[in-house]
Amino acid sequence: MPKGKPWTIEEEKWLKDLVEAGETAGTIASKLGKSPQAVMKKIGRLGLKVVVCKHYRKRTTTSLLMPGDLPSVEETLRILAAALQASAQAALDKVEVQRLQVVATLARTYKDLLADYINYRQIEAKLIEMEEKYERLTRKAKGDAAEPDNAAVV
Repeated sequence: MPKGKPWTIEEEKWLKDLVEAGETAGTIASKLGKSPQAVMKKIGRLGLKVVVCKHYRKRTTTSLLMPGDLPSVEETLRILAAALQASAQAALDKVEVQRLQVVATLARTYKDLLADYINYRQIEAKLIEMEEKYERLTRKAKGDAAEPDNAAVV
């Protein structure tokens, strides 16, 4: 039993024309006011050639290139600002919006982690400084404790 509004003869003809013109299922769906799934089902029922998105490219990353130096907070904020500006453009497709969301999320996460890293490095430097000071004080205390014994022996 069909769930949506039935297709009219005019819509079917328009669908055939759009498929022959090489339009994508998403474009056809928006022009006809139907869902992409409904368009794909109707294309199948009519025995038409299946419309595949022209711009779809699957990419996978097998390895990550490690940068020599960590980007600064300023560089990261510039990337975030660029993603923000790009997202303000009209007529972005869904994939581009998702890509910009990922860029923005990664930039924010990197900025936060970099701030933590810098804070940890400062704590580490302070700890090393305190350990060196403790070692000097321990040597001095041992040296001061050894001097009175030497004075008593003489």
